[in-house]
Amino acid sequence: MAIISALLLTLLLSGTTASATVFTLLNRCSYTIWPGSLSGDGAPALAGGGFVLPPGLSVPITAPLGWSGRFWARTGCNFDDNGNGLCSTGDCGGVVECPGGGAPPVSLAEFTLGIRGSGSEQDFYDVSLVDGYNIGIGIKPSGGTGNCQYAGCVNDLNTSCPSELQISESGQVVACKSACAAFNSPEFCCTGEHSTPATCSPTRYSEMFKNACPSAYSYAYDDASSTCTCTGSDYLITFCPTEGW
Repeated sequence: MAIISALLLTLLLSGTTASATVFTLLNRCSYTIWPGSLSGDGAPALAGGGFVLPPGLSVPITAPLGWSGRFWARTGCNFDDNGNGLCSTGDCGGVVECPGGGAPPVSLAEFTLGIRGSGSEQDFYDVSLVDGYNIGIGIKPSGGTGNCQYAGCVNDLNTSCPSELQISESGQVVACKSACAAFNSPEFCCTGEHSTPATCSPTRYSEMFKNACPSAYSYAYDDASSTCTCTGSDYLITFCPTEGW
């Protein structure tokens, strides 16, 4: 618990300005997770790139103005005292503090923040299952203006994942691959002759994801019902949410 308290203090002191965006990462799972973060454009990762988050605890993370990037949860991790080890899902190079993105299949919370006071203040955010699914994840805006809708995936897709997409460990399904990762074909990956919105349509696999999680990206061109906007908000990112506010 002392480690968590020290982490909280470090993160709280890492903010840049009072007007910056605060992400609060909350673990509602019944087990420990290891959130990972990746910043766009080569910017430093938030919260060092990753940390441990036991059940029921939350951690606030302050993002710099105009930040873009993603968060995800790693599960089934075992790290030594030097921060080296492996995770069953979402692994990022075998270290606690991720130097890059999480290995698919993994559920993603993605953000592109506006720059407050600049005239381009609108945030864009989404939950993406394009790279597959490992655990439920939800985004709830707080204090912003505009549409500011909830985005996420509450249902546990591992329980309904088709056998051809399953990732199992010790007899238990721990993640559900995307059809692109499973079959590596243009119609599932939106590549080649299927590389435009007009030629890449939903498949029975993406429709399965979409029916279970209507506000999450189910395939590459699922923008219309999956990209959310808000201005001047902070964001609660819940892992294993139980409801979609």
